Amino acid sequence: MASLKELRARIGSVKSTRKITSAMKMVAAAKLRRAETRAAAARPYADAMRRMLAEVARSMGGEGGQPKLLVGTGGSTTHLLVPMSSDRGLAGAFNSNINRKTRDMILKLQAEGKTVRLLPIGRKTFEYLSRDFSDLIVDHIHMASGKDVSFKVAADLGEKISGMLDRDEFDVCTLVYNRFQNVMSQVPTEMQLIPLALPGNDNQAAGETAAYEFEPDEGALLSRLLPRNLQVQLYATMLETAAGENGARMTAMDSATRNAGKAIDRLTLTYNRTRQTNITNELIEIISGAQAV
Repeated sequence: MASLKELRARIGSVKSTRKITSAMKMVAAAKLRRAETRAAAARPYADAMRRMLAEVARSMGGEGGQPKLLVGTGGSTTHLLVPMSSDRGLAGAFNSNINRKTRDMILKLQAEGKTVRLLPIGRKTFEYLSRDFSDLIVDHIHMASGKDVSFKVAADLGEKISGMLDRDEFDVCTLVYNRFQNVMSQVPTEMQLIPLALPGNDNQAAGETAAYEFEPDEGALLSRLLPRNLQVQLYATMLETAAGENGARMTAMDSATRNAGKAIDRLTLTYNRTRQTNITNELIEIISGAQAV
């Protein structure tokens, strides 16, 4: 049985931990509101970009000379995976879910005879993938999420991916990220960036087609819109990651704070019982000694 001194030390240690987890929970909650607002504001813009590109691409039909960002290289041999995690831990299963999904995708593609290349975004997924798949990593980027997500990071990443595509370093590019649903739920999601996965046309399902005239022509529009769309999609997922990270951390720290409180109650009860036992034993010794005299 632990001594009273040891129990007091353990109770003090758990109380200190509870203060830290409680403070982290409040910080994450303060960051979450702004991050959630920015992520929600970016979704309609990103969806509108995809719908607009879908209309422009459909108007071109199967014409040749379409940009690589739209149709890719025409092959599917080499896959570039871009997993996106946070730079810090203490966020529950937020990062491990992305790491597990990415690992499953790698093993599946390799089993199909595909070549896999990795461009991890965020320190946690980079550290995880470096252990088993270091030879597949072509580059990595930190600071993908946080209090202020910069569009410049997404723009630079988009230019890097476009440059790799121009050099035919991959055929298919897929983004893996946590889609923020609410504080309790962040869903690991994969989004194909190249070739661009265009949304369906609801009018076509109803037997209707809309005719558009574009100025400048469709090719000129796509050449300008596709690089911007790649940057916008990356930026939107970075905002989703930032919101999801803060939501997951707030939930994890709330759970840790509650568990610390329960641990303090158990230790305090044990401490009181041990103290009472010691007092009782001392009284018995005194009484026994007095009777012996």
